[in-house]
Amino acid sequence: MKNIMDMQRMLKTAKEMQDKLQKEMAEMRAEGSSGGGMVVVVLDGQKRLLSLRLDPEVVSKDDIDMLQDLIMAAFNDAAAKVDEALSRKLGGLTGGLKIPGLF
Repeated sequence: MKNIMDMQRMLKTAKEMQDKLQKEMAEMRAEGSSGGGMVVVVLDGQKRLLSLRLDPEVVSKDDIDMLQDLIMAAFNDAAAKVDEALSRKLGGLTGGLKIPGLF
């Protein structure tokens, strides 16, 4: 009976930690940039795009490919920052254990 109570307590604690992490992810903001700051994106902790800023100098109908590349690079920069922040948070929660499927 004690083992069942311990397991229930562990599951409740894990659920609380998961809820807290999800809330923190929703509130997290990561900014990525490219082109020396000419393109800036902001993502939340779930890698949803919250904002995109373009310097007017980078917008040229003659070089759409460059603009697309800059946007992708800024997005990837912000996504890497989200991954890094989540890795730090999860590392603290799991005591540094590498749990398959999390990262």
